[in-house]
Amino acid sequence: ALSAQSEAPFYEEWWFLLVMALSSLILILLVVFALVLHGQSKKYKNCNGGKTISNVEESVTLDNGGFTALELNSRHLNI
Repeated sequence: ALSAQSEAPFYEEWWFLLVMALSSLILILLVVFALVLHGQSKKYKNCNGGKTISNVEESVTLDNGGFTALELNSRHLNI
């Protein structure tokens, strides 16, 4: 009867406290990550549907298949 009373309950054991602390940390990190993603999606939703990005892309493209070309041969380097 003495050994049953002297033993601590499982919720006071070190391993249970460690598991609960790590689980709480993971839960807090998931909530913070979800809030950050939610804030990022709201920020990009206010960009007029990406119309400004398509205008910039159209002004940069050339007639060579839609890619800009860097001509290094026309540039003379002084050594």
